[in-house]
Amino acid sequence: MQTITTKGLWLPVFFWLLLPGAGAQQTLQSLEQAVRKEFSRSPGTFALAFQDVRRPERLLLINEKEVFHAASTMKTPVMAEVYRQAAARKFKLSDSLVIKNEFKSIVDGSPFSLEVGVDSEEKLYQRIGGKASIYDLVYDMIIYSSNLATNIVIELVDARNVTQTMRSIGAMDIQVLRGVEDSKAYSLGKNNTTTAFDLMLLFREIARGKLVSKKACKEMTSILLDQKFNEGIPALLPKDVKVAHKTGWITSVRHDSGIVMLPDGRQYVLIILSKGWQSDELATEIMANTSRLVYDYVVGNQ
Repeated sequence: MQTITTKGLWLPVFFWLLLPGAGAQQTLQSLEQAVRKEFSRSPGTFALAFQDVRRPERLLLINEKEVFHAASTMKTPVMAEVYRQAAARKFKLSDSLVIKNEFKSIVDGSPFSLEVGVDSEEKLYQRIGGKASIYDLVYDMIIYSSNLATNIVIELVDARNVTQTMRSIGAMDIQVLRGVEDSKAYSLGKNNTTTAFDLMLLFREIARGKLVSKKACKEMTSILLDQKFNEGIPALLPKDVKVAHKTGWITSVRHDSGIVMLPDGRQYVLIILSKGWQSDELATEIMANTSRLVYDYVVGNQ
């Protein structure tokens, strides 16, 4: 298997069509060089993991073992654990849970609540005291990145089980310790973490239909395809290309991770993680440009 592991780069989007052989067949080495140059446009650390689902030898890894704050990318492992437990008949996805906004810190069990103005999805707060199905909470957790839905779901499945399920697929560095906005845990450095490599393993299992079951993978992919935040991996791709993905962002951290699906049926997994940059706008642009570079490589290599 050909593997490339390096550090970071740049190629302006508007130069692509001006380059000799742009859009033609290229090697993984030339893709690596272009990605490294794109990453070098910004201070901070960028990581990438790319693998063709049907042709796994097409693999590019850059800073793939660098540990990042997971931000909301941890919500995909949580979704996977929900489907695992549902398959084990611990509950049905149609079962309902009470919508609440009080959770326990993993540090000392003290209560904390989420701030509605900080969450990326606010409508669920209007329903506190009512009920929602587990499926609907998972859906909001993924496509709107609802922190409130996330904490309710994590309380159901237990963060430790999420991490254990990741270990079962070989993802040894993803660590899901807690829900969102546990300030006591955050102050002690008890955070959810990930690597590009581990997220690649997770999305690869989903793309192959091997995580829990083919049916579960199909349902999880369907949810991921409805993602509402599309400034990263999908931004510069053709409209007929579908992306089943999950983003994540906090201060000086921005990620995107998912499965890119071409009209001809080919699929590839792409993970782009970043931290320590100064401009969120530039980091987002770099992620979109990098995604396009990978897409051009895949299209140019039938």
